[in-house]
Amino acid sequence: MYSIEEIKQALSFVNDPDLKKDLVSLNMIDNIQIKENQVSFDLVLTTLACPFKENIKNDCIKAIHQHVSDNLLVEINLKSSGVRIAQAAEQSIAKIKHIIAVAAGKGGVGKSTVAANLAVALAKAGAKTGLVDADIYGPSVPIMFDLQNQTPLVEEKDGKQWMIPIEKYGVKLMSIGFFVKDNQASVWRGPMISNVMRQLIIDTAWDELDYLVVDLPPGTGDIQLTLAQIIPHAMAILVTTPQQVALADVRKAASMFNHDGINMPLLGVVENMSYFTPAELPDNKYYIFGKNGGKLLADELNAPLLAQIPIVQSISESGDKGCPVSYETHSISADIFNLLASKIVQEVAIRTYNNTKF
Repeated sequence: MYSIEEIKQALSFVNDPDLKKDLVSLNMIDNIQIKENQVSFDLVLTTLACPFKENIKNDCIKAIHQHVSDNLLVEINLKSSGVRIAQAAEQSIAKIKHIIAVAAGKGGVGKSTVAANLAVALAKAGAKTGLVDADIYGPSVPIMFDLQNQTPLVEEKDGKQWMIPIEKYGVKLMSIGFFVKDNQASVWRGPMISNVMRQLIIDTAWDELDYLVVDLPPGTGDIQLTLAQIIPHAMAILVTTPQQVALADVRKAASMFNHDGINMPLLGVVENMSYFTPAELPDNKYYIFGKNGGKLLADELNAPLLAQIPIVQSISESGDKGCPVSYETHSISADIFNLLASKIVQEVAIRTYNNTKF
């Protein structure tokens, strides 16, 4: 007779492809049952739309056969820890008119910079705006809004604890960075991610908003799919640089939004770091990372090219100083993000009209 501990030991050799940790330590294995030559257990995913679920199942079977016995019949039941969260989110975000998810296929393309400046530009235009920094492994809102060491207040209403978003530059802000020290790594187990998302999105008192901008983590893994299911009525924009390696990854991100159970409309593509422009020579353009890669991708996806944002020193400096450049009254960089916000408002209006007309 085999033991539950033997099964757990075998499954500890199987890693989650997205989180790079073993399933047992991530608490993704539950309800192990052993009957003669048969073992069954629940594989707890944050979403049943996980693109790696079949790979994980096969790896579990191989691990049990290799480390316990070839004769064992293995039955794996897929469970989701995110279903109830998605249902609760529907009620929590009921007063938010539009949700815009800012995504990227890879890190380092300026996704968070675009998200922050878009949110500020929308607020500056008069829209009630919120920003969720859902990039749990690399939160940037505390630095970009000069809110280090700030912690949101908690209030009780109708028997429930609500986090009150911090407001700055006219934007309501929530970030995992408000709860993690600057020098502390964000280490989250698989099912814990759902609880983090609950706090950031569902347990925050957003009240009425015209737009909630959600800065997604880069990539196309389980975390991104979970977030997409928590905010099922969101529309997405993709951020890329002109480089071919970035374009290859962002194509995967685009396919994620067409994944079964998500089907998130794509508002368009933002090409960041399109060219370098010296501040003293604003008419000069140097295409350091290639030219028009984002435009070609937008054409390929049959989506609008929303903006081509140049490399300008003031954009990165303003983020480091804690004041997004779009908050400025007059500058070339601010004008670019103001135009981006205007185009997104237009695209959202068109999509909303097309989805509601009879």
